[in-house]
Amino acid sequence: MCGLAGFWSTDGDRREFAHIATRMADRIRHRGPDDSGTWLDENAGLALAHRRLSVLDLSQAGHQPMQSDCGRYVIAFNGEIYNHLVLRSRLEAQGNAPNWRGHADTETLLAALVAWGIEPTLKATVGMFAFALWDRNDRVLTLARDRMGEKPIYYGWQGNTFLFGSELKALKAHHAFRGTINRGALALLLRHNYVPAPYSIYEDIFKLAPGSYLQINGADVCARELHHGAGGRLRVYWSLTEVAERGASNPFQGSEEEALDALALHLGNAVRNQVVADVPLGALLSGGLDSTTITALMQANASRPARTFTVGFTESTYDEADSARAVATHLGTSHTEVSLQGDDALALVPQMPSMYDEPFADSSQLPTHLLMKVARQDVVVALSGDGGDELFGGYYRYFLAPKVWSYAKWLPPLLRRALGVALMVLPSEEINQLTARFAALVRVGQAGDKAHKLGRRLREIGSVDDLFISLVREWPELQRVVLECQLPANLLDDRKRWPKLNDPVARMMALDGLTYLPDDILVKVDRAAMAVSLETRAPFLDKDVVEFAWSLPMHMKIRNGQGKWLLRRLLDRYVPRELVDRPKMGFGIPLDAWLRGPLRDWAESLLAEDRLRREGFLAPEPIRSTWNSHVAGRASLGYRLWSVLMFQAWLQANR
Repeated sequence: MCGLAGFWSTDGDRREFAHIATRMADRIRHRGPDDSGTWLDENAGLALAHRRLSVLDLSQAGHQPMQSDCGRYVIAFNGEIYNHLVLRSRLEAQGNAPNWRGHADTETLLAALVAWGIEPTLKATVGMFAFALWDRNDRVLTLARDRMGEKPIYYGWQGNTFLFGSELKALKAHHAFRGTINRGALALLLRHNYVPAPYSIYEDIFKLAPGSYLQINGADVCARELHHGAGGRLRVYWSLTEVAERGASNPFQGSEEEALDALALHLGNAVRNQVVADVPLGALLSGGLDSTTITALMQANASRPARTFTVGFTESTYDEADSARAVATHLGTSHTEVSLQGDDALALVPQMPSMYDEPFADSSQLPTHLLMKVARQDVVVALSGDGGDELFGGYYRYFLAPKVWSYAKWLPPLLRRALGVALMVLPSEEINQLTARFAALVRVGQAGDKAHKLGRRLREIGSVDDLFISLVREWPELQRVVLECQLPANLLDDRKRWPKLNDPVARMMALDGLTYLPDDILVKVDRAAMAVSLETRAPFLDKDVVEFAWSLPMHMKIRNGQGKWLLRRLLDRYVPRELVDRPKMGFGIPLDAWLRGPLRDWAESLLAEDRLRREGFLAPEPIRSTWNSHVAGRASLGYRLWSVLMFQAWLQANR
């Protein structure tokens, strides 16, 4: 895995451009500690820089930025092309192959781009990536991103300079960067705990959407200089929305056994393709269905015990380490586990603003980073189970929302509100403890937290879609919380842009795949892993797996109030059901308790009323009221407060 950075500018002394680009890339050295390079087109005013984490072809044949044999194109690439040997064979059969310098996938990708062009090459690739390609002849810069959004790329105009890079810290190293905070993006952060694409926390800096590419030419640069227009052309080469709609209109027609065999084939191929590396490789194992399935398939194809890694918690309600250990023992992996407690979290918190560049408030970022740090001591590449929930119906809301709405729709609004109040009568921790005693009957982890979340939302809903939206939001009435904010247009608010799917659960899964997965889950994993120079790979996000999963009828995903039906049957081939058949926990932390305990003083200092007033971004009254209710135990609002705390910590680190 690697990092890239660059800029195209009409300003400044071009003799300094290579030095500036190098400085930008050095800010993301953690993404590529093994090698670095800079390339400059002085006549055009364009600079490319790269940091390399060597995974395939450890020689200098993989050095970047890489220039094509014909000399016309130069690329800075971040990612892995899993089918690059297939692409090489096609190029050779067509007579389009260059004189190969090595076996790096970057060289294959560049040759394909030369031979076939941008869009045909993107459609032919299977992998995770972001890249910048410079056409020296036509003076066209292309930025591209993989289908599901595993690898990041930011871009935007700052004055007369077009900046781009793998992380915001690379852009911030350029002297043209302004860093004006986008209050609308801040409001979206508080609502969803992440800043959704295409926005970033900074005005005029954007995230390239998954499955798309952006092209900027010389005319755009001139227009930007003269008129300060947006410029560029954004195109989509692959659409999850279209995949979901196509799957719904042309569903899989085979039997359940045929579906099981097809899933085994697609997912098995994905795992086999992704265990190719010239460096040590392992798997991140939580003990849940997704990571266990990937680990089982990985071990089934291994000649020696795979390395697996788990993080646990001293609080038993959140701890899955025992389950992961049992799975590892059954599969015969070489297993490592580490535990996280409140004091450890306090030590990790100061690293979050730098690691994520913009405020990011998925609290599982803490154990995720610890897990990556432990794994990096032994491996350079690690497989994960990310994507299984969105594809096979794993989140509790997929069966909670339809079930709740089937009853709630018959209740007058007044009774709905009364039911919401009733769900919140007992403190959430008390409900958690009660249900933990009956885990075999109550198949939901942290049931109290979920009951309170549902209770807060019952009074707002008028449809099952309303219920889903309320379940993926935190702060209400954002205009009261974020000062002088205008909520920007976004997918979750614009139902005309939603995938055209009749099944409400399918709509939820598609929306999660378009928003929560790329903007939260994959951001969390990428930044936490790359901060320690670890590459992660997600076989569930393989193109064939994604497209097959979306062709499956819903009864092969969710059945009898339980998700991942077909995936469970596949795992039955490798692991006894009792090792993984337990309430879903996700990767949560005991945040509510930690904010009342070891993190309380840290949080109190960030949420001080005079501080909030002085900074001028957040209204003190609703935030202090929420904090006081949480600390007093009247409600468990840790996940709502975490977004504010992460913004405050980020603001403190960036001022």
